Amino acid sequence: MQSRSRLILGIDAGTTSVKTVAFTLDGQIVSVARSSLHTERRHDGAAEADMDRLWEATVSTIIDVVAAIGDADVAAIGITGQGDGAWLVGENGLPLRPAALWLDGRAHERLERWQADGRAAAVHEATGSPLFAGALPVLVEELAAADPQLLVALGTQLNCKDWLRYQLTGVIATDPSEASRTYLDTGTGRYSEALFAALGHERMRDHLPEVRSPEAVGGVLDAQVAGALGLPAGIPVAVGMVDTAAAGVGLGAIGDGQGYAILGTTGFVGVNHAARDAVRTDISIVLSTGRGTQVLESLAPMTGTPNLDWVRDGLGLSERPWSEIEALAAAVPPGSGGVIYLPYGSPSGERAPFMAPDASASWLGMSVTTEPGQLLRSVYEGLAYALTECLDELGLTGNLLICGGGSDSDLLCEILADVSGYEIVRQNEPEVGARGVATLALVAAGIAPDLATAVAGMAPPSSVFTPNPGRHALYRSGYRTFIAARDALRPHWTELRRLRRDAETAAETAADTAAETTTVHDA
Repeated sequence: MQSRSRLILGIDAGTTSVKTVAFTLDGQIVSVARSSLHTERRHDGAAEADMDRLWEATVSTIIDVVAAIGDADVAAIGITGQGDGAWLVGENGLPLRPAALWLDGRAHERLERWQADGRAAAVHEATGSPLFAGALPVLVEELAAADPQLLVALGTQLNCKDWLRYQLTGVIATDPSEASRTYLDTGTGRYSEALFAALGHERMRDHLPEVRSPEAVGGVLDAQVAGALGLPAGIPVAVGMVDTAAAGVGLGAIGDGQGYAILGTTGFVGVNHAARDAVRTDISIVLSTGRGTQVLESLAPMTGTPNLDWVRDGLGLSERPWSEIEALAAAVPPGSGGVIYLPYGSPSGERAPFMAPDASASWLGMSVTTEPGQLLRSVYEGLAYALTECLDELGLTGNLLICGGGSDSDLLCEILADVSGYEIVRQNEPEVGARGVATLALVAAGIAPDLATAVAGMAPPSSVFTPNPGRHALYRSGYRTFIAARDALRPHWTELRRLRRDAETAAETAADTAAETTTVHDA
């Protein structure tokens, strides 16, 4: 009799969708199911999600995957999800209110007061990360100010993936990466009594989940839930990690000095350090990984793939496939004919490796002889320059592992290798976050003896891009010019933003005037 195949489920609950992925024990993807999620936004800056709807969406994806895999044996489950925000659950285990998400902006004014009175500095001292409006300490105070009964009714704070695991198992727990964004001292790995006192948040101490190892068992599948999902009860569910840290495990970046990048709508560059005292910048996000004293230091630049979408549309190439776009850019020699692109095209400006909300995109070095292909290639090079600056700040050693939609571009990977001088290793399979927590689940279930073995066993095929020494030398010169030109323009960004707003206002006024004139004429 042939034995049933054994699979691991990885669940990845992001801001816009939740996915369940079934993996074989050697990392092959068997089935994927996705369900969209809705974020409710309001004029007061609120960005919220219905926690029950998230659970229902997750259930639907699990049911779909279970149906697709037939009689295969699900050996373990891992969960990751979006981080930060306030996911508040009552003593009865039910949500007290919609989850306030990481991009919630209601606490901006409170954050400014905390920055002025030293409380933001206290958060940074304990966690190693700068405070922002969507982080739990300042956000929960904002919510409690609007609803004084909120903390009276509070049972526990459960981040996105912890809420889902609680629904699956009935167990309340979190991991060090999630706790690092609340009240955890990332140097000691324990909740900070000094931070509770500095913020006047001593009462929150009893409303935070126990911190467990990411690859520990965070409970087993509840019998009633299992029946609804079409699964047997008792399946171990790993504690898991927040999505950015889970991606590192999915890529295999678990050792000290190893780093990885996510090339998407925005960027992400992270490097593991043996301990927090090796952290190199004051604006990076610092997460305890749960692997001893190791921390993940990361920067999240806004310089992402929308720059490529914009230049393709701006050059009138939107109807052409990306394969043709890349061939056009690849035909241009490195250096783009002396054209340099500053890829700060996000309306939100830049946040890493420097903070500049008024940052603006620019082309420099153009003339009437500049060709469209040179403009196009310069955008690829500009993205690589910006990512390289983050890598230099973080002190990466060894190669760079990458994933994300932008990594699908061979040209971008090649240019990044040549600019940075790092060997670029691209994972050739999707669902990196789900793979990361499925890898953790292998250890939780006892199928793999340790995380290193699990990572090696789950690793999919990859492509390697090796830097060309000649092109690297050329690009290092271009990189220095990129930094110098960018820094020379930085003092003028605020005024340039003002000019942009004035021009937009003038255009709106002209449009309104034209509409009024047309109405009078028609009358």
